[in-house]
Amino acid sequence: MRLVRACVAVALSALLSGCYLLQAAQGQLSLAANRQPIPKVMAAPGTSDALRMRLDYVLKVREFASAELGLPDNGSYRSYVDVGRPFVLWNVFATQEFSVEPKRWCFPIAGCVVYRGYFHQSAAERYARRLRSKDYDAATGGVPAYSTLGHFDDPVVSTMMPWGDAQLAATIFHELAHQVAYAKDDSAFNEAFASTVEDVGIERWLMQSGQGQELAAWQAQERRAAQFHALLLATRDRLRALYATHLPHAQMYYRKQQEFGRLKYEYSLLKAEWHGYRGYDRWFDRPLNNADLVPTATYETCVPGFKRLLDSVGGDLPQFYAKVKELAESSRAERREKVCSEKELGVRG
Repeated sequence: MRLVRACVAVALSALLSGCYLLQAAQGQLSLAANRQPIPKVMAAPGTSDALRMRLDYVLKVREFASAELGLPDNGSYRSYVDVGRPFVLWNVFATQEFSVEPKRWCFPIAGCVVYRGYFHQSAAERYARRLRSKDYDAATGGVPAYSTLGHFDDPVVSTMMPWGDAQLAATIFHELAHQVAYAKDDSAFNEAFASTVEDVGIERWLMQSGQGQELAAWQAQERRAAQFHALLLATRDRLRALYATHLPHAQMYYRKQQEFGRLKYEYSLLKAEWHGYRGYDRWFDRPLNNADLVPTATYETCVPGFKRLLDSVGGDLPQFYAKVKELAESSRAERREKVCSEKELGVRG
């Protein structure tokens, strides 16, 4: 599910920014130095049968991505590295105390993004504390997968291996999609495009590979995820309306906490519909703030528009990619009009 990945890191952002450079460069160099071609890892006598099977699956998914989905045929996700930690990166998200709009960090080449990534959890948490000391809402989240937008040959990392087959394939499709089209300074556009490719890719992969039961399970999980994201986006909309009232600070703080309490209550009702499914309990098992809503807003807001665009070309991915590339080169306002608004999509001829 996309929330698990929580904005899979575009690490190039980290490579080009002041004192932030050193930890990012060291992390990137470590990945590059320790990765090995997947066939070599599979052939090594010390490789477990379980890992060998997972890597064989990765190679099949990787070939399908280029041959059937038209995704880049390059060195990305054809190597493997064991990072020796639970996540490859930790992301930091932030907002003002009474705002749902994300703080943005801007870098050369990658442009502006709504998160900041660290290769060490302690560094991410330290930066989040700094932001909170300046009255920001801040949240951190572990990132199990990794992308540099094709500027490097990104490896498959050990943190992806515990996933189910569908999750693993979907992530590879998502990350390769970032190499097809990228709009500078527009995280919502970029993530929703990659999520759309992920969705159509996993459906085609599971159908073609005869994994009908896996597809049914994936679709059930996606339906739950859609309901969960709808709860978060509704909360975000109510908070936006609340913050526009400019109530006195104490009243605003109290009403804000009420809204997060309402979110937790509505989640408990949703779980009853799910007959006991508890997959999001850990997400709620902590104090929540505005920054926790940033990943969902980034990934989900524009997805319906991209799916309309894909439908308008009859599901033809090369045509879809061409139109997305055209939009990526257009103005932000035009992208909002075409794929990130509630209006029916208008497609250029």
